[in-house]
Amino acid sequence: MAKVKRYDFTRKPLKPSGFWMWIARQFAIKPRLKGRKITVRKIRMDGIKPPYVLFATHASMLDFPLMYTAVAPHNANNVVAIDAIRDVGDWLMRRLGCICKRKFVKDLNLIRNMRYCTDTLKTIVCVYPEARYSLDGTTGFLPDSLGKVIKLLKVPVVVLRMYGTFVAAPQWNKDEQVIPLSCDLECVATAEEVASLPAAELNERIHRAMQRDDYAWQRESGIEIDNPRRADGLHNILYQCPHCRAEFKMHSGGTRLWCSACGKAWQMDTLSRLHAEEGETEFSHIPDWTAWERRNVRDEVRSGRYRFEDDVTVHTLPNAKRFYDQGMGRLVQTCEETRLTCTAYGEPKTLVWKGTELESVHIEYDYPYRKDKYKKNIFGDCVDISVPDDSYWLHPVSGRDRLTKISFATEEIYLLAKEKIKHVREDTAASAE
Repeated sequence: MAKVKRYDFTRKPLKPSGFWMWIARQFAIKPRLKGRKITVRKIRMDGIKPPYVLFATHASMLDFPLMYTAVAPHNANNVVAIDAIRDVGDWLMRRLGCICKRKFVKDLNLIRNMRYCTDTLKTIVCVYPEARYSLDGTTGFLPDSLGKVIKLLKVPVVVLRMYGTFVAAPQWNKDEQVIPLSCDLECVATAEEVASLPAAELNERIHRAMQRDDYAWQRESGIEIDNPRRADGLHNILYQCPHCRAEFKMHSGGTRLWCSACGKAWQMDTLSRLHAEEGETEFSHIPDWTAWERRNVRDEVRSGRYRFEDDVTVHTLPNAKRFYDQGMGRLVQTCEETRLTCTAYGEPKTLVWKGTELESVHIEYDYPYRKDKYKKNIFGDCVDISVPDDSYWLHPVSGRDRLTKISFATEEIYLLAKEKIKHVREDTAASAE
């Protein structure tokens, strides 16, 4: 196979083009928000102007037009995943100010490019630190390095909490609904506070300000979704039955969710609450159900019982042009590591991520939804794991509905590995005293 050209992450970003951003606002951003009531609340934003870093919550494609609306009349250098760059095109995305990034990969080029934007271009740098869409409308995994990044950039830090973008278009259901959207644009630290506060306190402020629950917001706002297919795909995240505890036997369709192992079923009402058709309603609030599933995965990881193993189809994305079909591989995840064995570009490949090396993974249900855009690359449910110069898109072939559990397990394996390292350091320090 001819040598594949890799994406060049060292290229300096461009300042968002006034012309191309005007085109984007007129023909992409405004049409996408048409018919929706938009509310932007600004908190502690008096005197805050570019350059600053904007940490935004992430739930759906609606985040992007809402973000640009919230920061108007300013534009932003948007940190964007390489697969999204591939979808739109690198030439145009660079002129819109986008900075390319691989998900969950430590990349010093990103920090350099962000600093170039704040120091030289004097722009807003927008980052989605969850690095993927929320699974259940609540805040996902956030790295502990956000405070350190802000200390390096030495500019104000602002958080954009968005509401409605998830319940309007959850990733497990492809029917986008036209409902009101709102957001809070909040300065969590001025430039002076960034200079004076320790990184840990800045990190804590950012984490606290990023918290949200879209389903709770929907109920409190009284926003009803009467889509007759509103429960379609819900089994992707609610994969374990709370009645019989069977995994991967859940099904959904219309307004109904049910377990094929024990027969118990639930109805999803227009406020996204769940109601058991018979007997106890174990969880009426969807995030409570997913939190229970996560606790179960945590118990498996910490007891050493967790293991995932399956054949996977492998596609790679070394650049922002196209995916490359690499045939079949084997993905194994244990309590200590994640291992992929495959053939890549004609050569045998074994990739191993230790527990501390993989904070989280990007997952996609039924990817890509727009099948006409991909034609030769129809993956279905995917796990995306990256290394600095490539991204491996993996489709498990034997089991159904495994993605959410793999996602939970990756984060729990990482947290356990961090705890073990901390305990070793503490024991070493105690022995030295």
